[in-house]
Amino acid sequence: MKELKQLLLEKGIKPTYQRIKILEYLIKNHTHPTVDMIFTALYDKVPTLSKTTVYNTLDVFNKNGIIAILTITGSEHRYDHKMEPHHHFLCKECGAIIDIEVKCPYLSKWATGEHRIEEVHGYFKGVCKDCLQKEENK
Repeated sequence: MKELKQLLLEKGIKPTYQRIKILEYLIKNHTHPTVDMIFTALYDKVPTLSKTTVYNTLDVFNKNGIIAILTITGSEHRYDHKMEPHHHFLCKECGAIIDIEVKCPYLSKWATGEHRIEEVHGYFKGVCKDCLQKEENK
C-alpha cells in the first residue's frame, strides 16, 4: 500500500483510498478489466465507490502514464497496468484479453527517427487455449 501511495504522489496524484484500491486491483488482476468489472470487484470493499469515480480515476491514471487504455473490441475500453510495450490477444469465444510478447520489427526503426513514439498497439484475435481445450472435450 505504501508503494502505491508513493507512486501516486510521484505522479502528482492525491493518493485517496479509492484511487489506491483501484490501482491495487489493476496491479493484482491482469485481466484487462472494464470499468464495470473494476466497480463490481471493489464495491463491497469500498462502498463509497461510484462508477464515476472509477472512470475519473482511470482517466487520471492514463493521463499520468500509470495505465493504458485498450480498445481491442472497438465497443469498450479495457485497462492495462503493464506499461512496457507488448501486444494483446483477444479470444473471440470467451472475450479474454491476454498479454503476449511479440517483438515489433518496426519499433526500433521508428524509435531512432525524427518522431516520438508514445504508444504501440498490436492486437491479435482468435481462440484462446482454454476455449480450444473445451472444444476438444465436447
